[in-house]
Amino acid sequence: MSAAEYLDSVRVRDWERLDSGTLRIAMISLGWWTREQAIPAVADSEFCETTVLVSSSRDKASAAAAEIPTVEAALSYEEFTDGEATEEYDAAYVCTPNALHLPYAEAAAEHGKAVLCEKPVESTRERAERLVAATEDVPLMVAYRMETDPQVRRMRELIAEGAIGDPVAVHGSMSQQMLETVSGDADQWRLDPDLVGYGASVMDLGIYPLNTARFVLDADPVSVTAQMRSADEAFDDVPDQHAAFTVRFDDGTQAACTAGQHAAYTGHFRVVGTGGELTLEPTFLGQPEQTLTLASDGRELEVADGRRDVMRDEMTEEFDYFADRVLREAPIYPDGDHALVDMRALEAIYEAAETETTVSVS
Repeated sequence: MSAAEYLDSVRVRDWERLDSGTLRIAMISLGWWTREQAIPAVADSEFCETTVLVSSSRDKASAAAAEIPTVEAALSYEEFTDGEATEEYDAAYVCTPNALHLPYAEAAAEHGKAVLCEKPVESTRERAERLVAATEDVPLMVAYRMETDPQVRRMRELIAEGAIGDPVAVHGSMSQQMLETVSGDADQWRLDPDLVGYGASVMDLGIYPLNTARFVLDADPVSVTAQMRSADEAFDDVPDQHAAFTVRFDDGTQAACTAGQHAAYTGHFRVVGTGGELTLEPTFLGQPEQTLTLASDGRELEVADGRRDVMRDEMTEEFDYFADRVLREAPIYPDGDHALVDMRALEAIYEAAETETTVSVS
């Protein structure tokens, strides 16, 4: 297969083995991401269906359920935790603020349900470890949607096959205008240390280039450096309105990443090797069409992901991958142990910024 033919295969689901079946999902928390991204993605999926909605009150959940014909039950958080309507769902998608992942993942596990938990898996390393331990008897997947993105999976394959020589450096960034995009004001849980964890930008956005680099390199971080600042009043309680950090991986590759919660809505990801480079842009944003470019030997090959041609986006891929694994009782990756590596790296990045030193990831 030529490089051009290989890149043209980018839309193929290399993981799909399921012929049929439906995984019934309980959506935990009805914030904007669940309503505007997760629920539509499940509606477009092949193997998933939203059957339960869980929110701060039954009335709120019922109002949202009126718009979704597949929903069988609308619950409050307390009702979900108490075990109501467990016969109506097979798995729970946990999309609460970071520091509330643990109680609902734990409750789902107690009810014997699989868990798809948003990233980062919790607000701190210690709470993340508790969540992973609490779900050890049920399938747990952490929602790193870039790892099921077909183009990112092709990047991983191309790097492993030596298409750009030995990887040397990774450049990644993600930023958004959070106060406009997410809430429209400063009353935002990502600005509350008790809910978000270590900080606002690296926890929420910087984790994308960090984890994607880990995935495509098949490598883990060993040390980090970081610089952070918060200039606007809305960010007074968090250290990282804007952040830059570096990561050294165990294969010798180094990454330089930036993240910002008060900057243009943009993202890019590049891996430079001794014999070429791979670029995915724009990336991490979920909605715009991405283009994957392989540059080597003075030539460039590129392919768009075709999102305008097929009803699939990163979230649809993620939910169908989760269903494929749960329904077939197959191993899931990224799992809880994978997520704990990121939590150790995040903890180290914030320590490095505070101490202005290089910090080992351990």
